[in-house]
Amino acid sequence: MKNFIYILVLGLLIYGCGVTKDRNLDVASTDTLDTLRIANDSLEYEIIIIEPGFNGWLATQNPRGYYTEQYLEIRNRQYVVEYNQRVLQPQRFNPNLYLQTINYEPNVHYGYEVNYLLYNYFLFFEQRYRQRFIVTRGRRF
Repeated sequence: MKNFIYILVLGLLIYGCGVTKDRNLDVASTDTLDTLRIANDSLEYEIIIIEPGFNGWLATQNPRGYYTEQYLEIRNRQYVVEYNQRVLQPQRFNPNLYLQTINYEPNVHYGYEVNYLLYNYFLFFEQRYRQRFIVTRGRRF
């Protein structure tokens, strides 16, 4: 499934736009509907992030080029494994947050931009929905 990112993010974000009140989160009314789209027709993948406040949040994060592509790929693999495990355990993890698995193939070169945005979306997801995927030294919520 080459459109894995598109399907997952689109599903998550459509859901996220409609049910933030059910999550008891403090979402500011000034958040706007942000949409980011990156596509590569030759690899047949697409990433679309539609999440209120994501663009503004992204602007406050480390800039493109700060991380190496290898670092982003490794972290995304870790995030995807944890995310997919949570999708498969709806009795343990909120099925409204974890809608469907991500097919992030380690042998596919998605490029820096996709890896950068996916990594930052996972960080955003952790912060916004008070989730914790990967425990790292020095990083606390």
